[in-house]
Formats: sequence, structure tokens, C-alpha cells
Amino acid sequence: MGFTSAWSISAHDDAFIGTLAPRLLPLIAAERNEPSARERWDRWRREPLPDFRTWWNPFGKSSGREADALHSFHELTAGGEHVQKLYDGLSHEDDFSMLTGVWDTLAEDEDFFISVQSKEFALRSFFHAVGPDRAAVLPGWCGNFLLTSAEVRATLPAIERALDLTPQERLAAETQDWLDYTEDEESVLDGPLRMWRHAAVQGRGLCGVSVVC
Repeated sequence: MGFTSAWSISAHDDAFIGTLAPRLLPLIAAERNEPSARERWDRWRREPLPDFRTWWNPFGKSSGREADALHSFHELTAGGEHVQKLYDGLSHEDDFSMLTGVWDTLAEDEDFFISVQSKEFALRSFFHAVGPDRAAVLPGWCGNFLLTSAEVRATLPAIERALDLTPQERLAAETQDWLDYTEDEESVLDGPLRMWRHAAVQGRGLCGVSVVC
């Protein structure tokens, strides 16, 4: 059965971040505090997955401990039901959703990074490409976060240390990012750092969500 996913990071002024906070922050906290989610995160940090090209045997299925680790990582990066409610318009009594209430309000392309994937999760490829130590620098939980302008500035140095890759690190990450990009599509290795730097310069906050469309 097919599906389409999206991972977005958008820049907003602090007033908008303030109106979004009571909607999004409790949902992120609920996902972060689920014991099964924490267990999957801890397992990935203990046991980073090998080269993604080795994940499946010639018959198309992994087995044993590798299969368990791969399944755990897939569940970790598939997004939780809580933040999904904000996209679906089910998290409050009104009909607010990410699509109409956040994405449709953006006027400038530079204020938005989004990776839309068919039968894949952009966040999953990003996490595997950069590894657990770098992924852990992202605030919030598994690509979902909401930051004020002050929080963007405070977290920028750590984000730059984690995601401003050397040529050798970039090459290694690119070999583990299995997404295909068109000429006008931004890589998951570029979008997050660009958005942090852009928001910091503009004095704006950031909203990140990973959802199934």
C-alpha cells in the first residue's frame, strides 16, 4: 500500500510561533515521552545501522538481529500519531491543520524547506545519513520541533557543528541518503542547516514536522 510523507521546516515570526505552541508542543512531548519511542531511539544510538545497501538479502528480506534493528529504526522514523493529528486537523475542536494553518501562510520559498516523498520518509533517510549523534542535536523529537527566534539563535552553533559537513563527511552522508532529487529539489542534507541560518539572520522562529500526507 502506497503513502506519501513530508518533512518540513518553516520560518515564522515569534507571534505565530506563540499561537502554534499550545497546539504543537504537547503533541511533540507526547511522542517523546512514549516508552516505546524512547526504547527505539536508545537502540538506534547503541546500534547504528550499517550501509543501507546491506539491509536486505537477495530475497528482499533482512533477518535476525539486523531485521529487528531495522524494524525498530523504521518505527522510530515513521512519525507518531500525535503530531500527525495536527496535519489531519484532528488535534483540536476547530479545523486547524498544518496544511492550511502553517504551510499555506508562507509567501516566500526561502522561508520553507520541505521534502515530499512517495513510499519513503525524508526524515528516515536524513537520520541514517547523518547518524544518531548528529541527529540527536535536533531539538524536539524526530524532526518535530517548535522554536522561538531566541531558541533558534541558541541552538544554531550546535546545529552548525552537527550539519555543516566537511567534504569527506558530506560524501559519506550522501552515500547513505537514498532519496532521489530533481534539479530544483533541496536535499535533506542542505535544508535543515539553511533554515536554521536563515531564521537566525531574520530573527524568526522555526517549525519542523514530519507527517504522512
